[in-house]
Amino acid sequence: MKELQTAEQFQEVISGEQPVIVKFYTTWCPDCTRMNMFIDDIVNEYSQYDWFQMNRDHVPELAEKYQVMGIPSLLVFKNGEKVAHLHSANAKTPEEVREFLQSLNS
Repeated sequence: MKELQTAEQFQEVISGEQPVIVKFYTTWCPDCTRMNMFIDDIVNEYSQYDWFQMNRDHVPELAEKYQVMGIPSLLVFKNGEKVAHLHSANAKTPEEVREFLQSLNS
């Protein structure tokens, strides 16, 4: 997963026609650490998406703009618009993340 450092990088990657997934996380979040244990397999399974991650603490204005209230959160963007959001409460297991991603294709 590629790390985004700035709001400018974020805007650049979300503005394309192909859907991209951005994981918002922090270094102090236990649920983020838990997600890191299983997310690589899911990224490989869903390689049709470009995957990025961004530390929420580095871009609080983006987190607020896109309603990232809990972490980790997976946001899907296409053409600069948020088209889906998996909130932290529903992102605790690989099964929940896979269900979310499968729902994108239905």
